[in-house]
Amino acid sequence: MADAAVALAEGFRGEIVLPGDEGYDRARGVWNAAVDRRPEVIARCTGVADVLQAVAVAREHGLPVAVRGAGHSLAGLGTGEGAMLIDLSGLTGVRVDPERRTARAQPGATWGGFDHETQAFGLATPGAPYSAAGIAGTTLGGGSGWLSRAYGLTCDNLVEADVVTAEGRLLTASAASHPELFAGLRGGGGNFGVVTSFTYRLHRVGAHLLCGALYLPGERLAPTLAAVRDFMAHAPDGLTVCCEFGAPRGMPQLPAATAVRIGLCWAGRADRGREVIAPLRALPGVLADTVQTRPYPLWQRMQDEGRGPGAAVFGRSEFLSVLDGAAIDCLAEQVAALPSPDAHAQLAFLGGAVARVGAEDSAYTYRQAPYLLSAVGRWSTGPAEPQVAWVRRCWEAMRPFSSGGGCVNLMGLEGQGRVVEAYGLAKYERLVALKDRYDPGNLFRVNQNIRPSGRRDGPAGGA
Repeated sequence: MADAAVALAEGFRGEIVLPGDEGYDRARGVWNAAVDRRPEVIARCTGVADVLQAVAVAREHGLPVAVRGAGHSLAGLGTGEGAMLIDLSGLTGVRVDPERRTARAQPGATWGGFDHETQAFGLATPGAPYSAAGIAGTTLGGGSGWLSRAYGLTCDNLVEADVVTAEGRLLTASAASHPELFAGLRGGGGNFGVVTSFTYRLHRVGAHLLCGALYLPGERLAPTLAAVRDFMAHAPDGLTVCCEFGAPRGMPQLPAATAVRIGLCWAGRADRGREVIAPLRALPGVLADTVQTRPYPLWQRMQDEGRGPGAAVFGRSEFLSVLDGAAIDCLAEQVAALPSPDAHAQLAFLGGAVARVGAEDSAYTYRQAPYLLSAVGRWSTGPAEPQVAWVRRCWEAMRPFSSGGGCVNLMGLEGQGRVVEAYGLAKYERLVALKDRYDPGNLFRVNQNIRPSGRRDGPAGGA
């Protein structure tokens, strides 16, 4: 595709990286080291004009488009085999309007960078539950984190987005302008264009939040999880809780055996929060209690351990509607078979503000699901098979308790059937109609692909 590179070079301000160039392997690499794909052209953009040109060249030369924000996709969707890789990782600006409580951010920003700017004014918006993740992928896939039960998903707090479409138009999508496209961007992934700017609603999140984790022994998983389930059924929206099962990450003083980690964050006054979480802190068998008031960005950074780049990762997710004794016992069996200290399972408790958004207001589907389970294998050395096999066994064992599908942000390349499940058939068909309108040629298919009518091509880069 030398012709494509030549065409791109005419007026392109950013850097163009091609196979054989020094730095090509570094430029094509992504967070998940299990992903090894070779784009035809890497366009490292400096702004919207570069994006417009890269999209035009890709369309004219028949190249599928892959888009990279921070490159943190579990499925490695920030690169693509034989694709035009539009690399936005250098676009990291964040501008805060403290009076309107909004922030306009570029797609290469991470949540760490975003929070650094917004917290200067005591503001924040729900993002991924760790700082190194990128804002773009989080938002376009829905996005849940430590503020979500209080303030909704990340995509619920998106108020405007600038989008370069497949035909080369720059549109501003919002509830008032191109509302159907705006709804599709809120959970529909990168299927409808390249988002070059995100504007978010911000919330008052003070200098210190009550947050931290409780650690309990793995042998108490079943009674502990049942107690947390019962507690969260009536918990105030201001409390977000996520249980992690695996080696006690970040706590070397604890035994290395499997532990239950109850992470929590209270988005309100600390004195009230201490009253609310008192029953959790009183659970039998607590080995360590790190709950205290601390800056929200610090809490976000504390979640980064064990999630850095350079390791291979394989994961699957499922929304659950049932967490009865049978489901808990099944999960306990899977956790007991963890293949390594770096593998883990997580169970996020949803509800609250997440469940109060209309089903048709966004592409995100499982609003009423009370739980989100993810199973992740991670390895830097050794074979992939034990990790992959465990994740698949865990996912298959927990499917009987499913709400119907998984989370777009926590999916690998699992086949078209899983993409349909992630949205549900009725919503998927509506998203196909939106895809027909904005990308009928499926130029943007290096994603959890919503295929336009009559197209069979899926993700470039393998399944």
